[in-house]
Amino acid sequence: MKKPLIGASLALLLGGATALAGAAPASAATKGAAAVTVNFAGTVALSNCSGSVVRLPGSVSTDPALVLTNGHCLETGMPSPGQVITNRSSSRSFTLLNSSGGSLGTLRANKVVYSTMTDTDVTLYQLTSTYAAVQSRYGIAPLTLSASHPAAGASIKVVSGYWKKIYSCSVDGFVYRLKEGGWTWKDSVRYTSSCNTIGGTSGSPVVDTATGQVVAVNNTGNEDGERCTENNPCEVDQNGAVTVRKGINYAEETYLIPACFAAGNVLDLNRAGCALPKP
Repeated sequence: MKKPLIGASLALLLGGATALAGAAPASAATKGAAAVTVNFAGTVALSNCSGSVVRLPGSVSTDPALVLTNGHCLETGMPSPGQVITNRSSSRSFTLLNSSGGSLGTLRANKVVYSTMTDTDVTLYQLTSTYAAVQSRYGIAPLTLSASHPAAGASIKVVSGYWKKIYSCSVDGFVYRLKEGGWTWKDSVRYTSSCNTIGGTSGSPVVDTATGQVVAVNNTGNEDGERCTENNPCEVDQNGAVTVRKGINYAEETYLIPACFAAGNVLDLNRAGCALPKP
């Protein structure tokens, strides 16, 4: 995992933040399409990770707002393999950012709607505020979760609210199974090498620059070239062959999430088409 920043070096904490702060998004295009502007608006900084305020394609302004981050960023500790957490009380706070990465204020959750590290690596929090209330107070609209599978070769940006840094690269391909320690993730996104994400970028939204929509959530990378150990995920194909790619980073797709929510941003894992793991 791109672990919560507790594991980052003191040198990075003291010197890296200044170097990374204020990074501006670069222009990009996907297969000839004009790129949308991708910045920090709608992203959040957690105490040790990154995240974003997100809406589902069918969400309306009066719905309670949602924040997306990683399962391994959950404040009560990383979910065990096979564990799925739903509708658990939470009072976690988030620093909401503007387009340039400046702090606008604090948002607060009232529950963990969904969290798991099985098949994917995702936590969704419900906020005490509606989208309309966030927009009215801060002038910030949520990012939209795409309901479509990301495309190979697509231009993407990984937007870290914690570090206030935007990484630009492309979808290099998809991993049948990504294994790290006791966890296994399915159909993961593999970045091209320029998205060299670090600790604290966990939970960053991965934005398709052609649509401006979130297609994945940043979660891990192979740091030392080890095989299938923590912080050193390995790729496993359909035949069981294992590949290790030192220095390459990954994300978990989010297109499955919208099908698991009913009107009002209500989680319903029994909805037709919902393929997220269940408790």
